Amino acid sequence: MAPKLSDYLSEDEVSAVKGSLSRPISGLAIDSRRVMPGNAFFALPGLRTDGAHYIDEAISRGAVAIISTVMPRTTQAKVTFVQTPDPRALVAKVARRYNKEPDTDLDVVGVTGTNGKTTVAHLVRHLLGGQKPVGLLGTIAYDLGARTVPSFKTTPEAIDTFGMLAQMRDAGCREAVMEVSSHGIDQHRVDGLRLNAAVYTNLTRDHLDYHESMEDYFAVKARLFTGDLGNRPEVAVINLDDAYGARLLDLLAPDQKRVTFGENAAADIRAVDVQHGFKGTTFRIIWPEGEREMSSPLIGDYNLSNVLAAVATAYGVGRNPADFLARLDTFPGVPGRMERIEEGQSFNVLVDYAHTDDALRNAAKMLRSVTPGRLLVVFGCGGNRDRAKRPMMMQAVQEYADFAIATADNPRREELSQIFADMKQGVTEPGKIMWIDDRRRAISLALDMAKPGDSLLIAGKGHEPYQEFADTVVPFDDRLVARELIGIKQISSRT
Repeated sequence: MAPKLSDYLSEDEVSAVKGSLSRPISGLAIDSRRVMPGNAFFALPGLRTDGAHYIDEAISRGAVAIISTVMPRTTQAKVTFVQTPDPRALVAKVARRYNKEPDTDLDVVGVTGTNGKTTVAHLVRHLLGGQKPVGLLGTIAYDLGARTVPSFKTTPEAIDTFGMLAQMRDAGCREAVMEVSSHGIDQHRVDGLRLNAAVYTNLTRDHLDYHESMEDYFAVKARLFTGDLGNRPEVAVINLDDAYGARLLDLLAPDQKRVTFGENAAADIRAVDVQHGFKGTTFRIIWPEGEREMSSPLIGDYNLSNVLAAVATAYGVGRNPADFLARLDTFPGVPGRMERIEEGQSFNVLVDYAHTDDALRNAAKMLRSVTPGRLLVVFGCGGNRDRAKRPMMMQAVQEYADFAIATADNPRREELSQIFADMKQGVTEPGKIMWIDDRRRAISLALDMAKPGDSLLIAGKGHEPYQEFADTVVPFDDRLVARELIGIKQISSRT
């Protein structure tokens, strides 16, 4: 028999119903353009538009149930209308049930924080990997066990999240790792998700165009750990080097298992005798039952923190460090995260996703400390995002770079002249900055400036293979562009 709406939704969970909850449904949808005949359509309120505006389109495409904040004055006999004050919260419950609660068959690790989510998620998957595939949902891609598809959101909508977790389960995965953004938490995309472990990396200024303040931003992140989303994680993995991490510990339930990490002497998983080099990092890692000398191909303090977060997570879910620590040597890195571009040039070129002032400062500071020559930086600021961080990003770059070129990132619907004007408020040394509208030309000029022993950091877009201009998305990958330009310049120098 075909599943019915009542199999996943009861009348006591909603405000009002017109029509039968026993109506058979063929699936769930939140985008009217993707509605298939027999679907239940959830009309979600959004920042730019309201799904209620698209109810008629959803019905014309064959929707047989409409879940919305409003009940229409006139209804159709062939369609069930459900009113709820919060369709986002309800769709998460229904999506979880519709996909047969896949999180109960998987040990899911959720990673949240301003910086490091992607690297930590990839590291955790690598450390947990073995005979069974480990699923991954994140900024770069969704690995569903049997196939990998490009990512379209760091944390997908609830319908997609639980649907993809179900695909992982059906493909033989028994573990999954996912990045959990503050938007994903606040918009109920992970409500009810059962987490084996939740990981907190750090909290720095970002997304304040969405959150009212840093306190609001922190409060949203904390919900992942406290059970406010419907399920409390079995293990909380917390960065003890971060001030907000220390505060988060105080919000945990007394009986909740916790594992702390960092260089802090009180951390459960900590690093000592740290030596940073351009090709990697060496350190001694200490855990409650032992210690070991380690080397990691990842560079910088923040990547050391990412490694410790992943180790603390694997330890927290019951893995033996003696078994998984050796796997660090084979970690292939993360696309667009301090990714080295090697085309035989006499200087270093790295592409990194750093797009906040804190991430830029960390990246530039680290490269400055290990670069014998000059540090050059190409960067920009995204349009239609938090304007207040733009001068702070400029200050971060000027603090450590010998020379920088400011250029377009993803301008979106905002004029580049306005973005540049905001960035210029943070200029402290005008002689060390150049303004170039075209990103490809900016990278080309920086490559021309680079000499043996220098480092060139191309920051902001990382793994992204596109640029956004208003309503247009054009192909643009910093890594491919850098490789192409280096090749062209090497040919030119030989002729």
